Amino acid sequence: MPQLSRRAFAGALPLGLIGGSLLGGGLLGDSAARAATQEAAKAPVAMNPFAQIRIGRFTVTALTDGYADMPYDYFPGRSAPEVERAASAQFTARPSGVRFLFNQYLVEDGERRILIDAGAAGSIGQTGQLPQALAALGLKSDKIDAVIVTHMHQDHMGGLVLGGKNNYPEAELYIDRRDIAHWTDPAKRSGAPEYLQTSFRMAEEVVRLYPRLQAIDGEREIMRGVSIVDLTGHTPGHIGVRVEDGGKSMIMVSDMIFPVVHPAATDVFFLFEQDRAAAKAMRDRFFPRAASEGALIAATHMPFPGLGRVVADHGEMRWQVADWALQD
Repeated sequence: MPQLSRRAFAGALPLGLIGGSLLGGGLLGDSAARAATQEAAKAPVAMNPFAQIRIGRFTVTALTDGYADMPYDYFPGRSAPEVERAASAQFTARPSGVRFLFNQYLVEDGERRILIDAGAAGSIGQTGQLPQALAALGLKSDKIDAVIVTHMHQDHMGGLVLGGKNNYPEAELYIDRRDIAHWTDPAKRSGAPEYLQTSFRMAEEVVRLYPRLQAIDGEREIMRGVSIVDLTGHTPGHIGVRVEDGGKSMIMVSDMIFPVVHPAATDVFFLFEQDRAAAKAMRDRFFPRAASEGALIAATHMPFPGLGRVVADHGEMRWQVADWALQD
């Protein structure tokens, strides 16, 4: 495993992004700065950020597969103008909607590497960067020992079956049995809207291509210190992952929390949620408990690296970004 600082936050920044102030500020001559910037502009723009924290014996690395902007009318429970105003108030509004990151988390203890979710792999927005992110750590997908899929929406499993093949050939695969049953049910698929059809198709490919798939039932321990948390609601078998060791813990909650709308309100949903009553009930239970416990949370779609806490602030719930860097 690479020896990387806990505060590591690195990426391949093209010179064109930093040339305006640094290169033109006397470090290089004007002509050299222009030449470097012009050369960088010819190269593909790539960004592979990562952030690492320690949870006892575990190193948890936040990676990202990319991003997509979700239209403001994708949040049932509030009108599109209401969502846009809330996004603007938080300085996160984009012309095309609310920016969603697609964060994945690599959990290592020196013996095993466990990946939590596999990204959208180009099936949504500007995604497909997870292989590059792993490569930045010196890893290929065949070095992953296990993949935990929090639920079978396309942005969490697309990387498993990109190109119609098993992309994690050495990995055991863990998915909740209820999600497998739902997303491989022909009757459910025939009655589902078009925007869910990709998830149904990918789910069938996952089952076909991964003979080491383990359909798990509820909460259980995957290995010492890594356990499944039942967060059903967003999908029938939506799960989280708790990483715990040495008196420290982190809960990866996947799609329990969406940017802009959560955790302030639990009566706001996302378009892909079919059972809104179940999703609301889970958030109604989870947010107050997370706030009372001060739980460190990792969330798929929150701004990178997706680490924060739910806090109670004058009777309202809000997201507090975790000061993950430079911590003991």
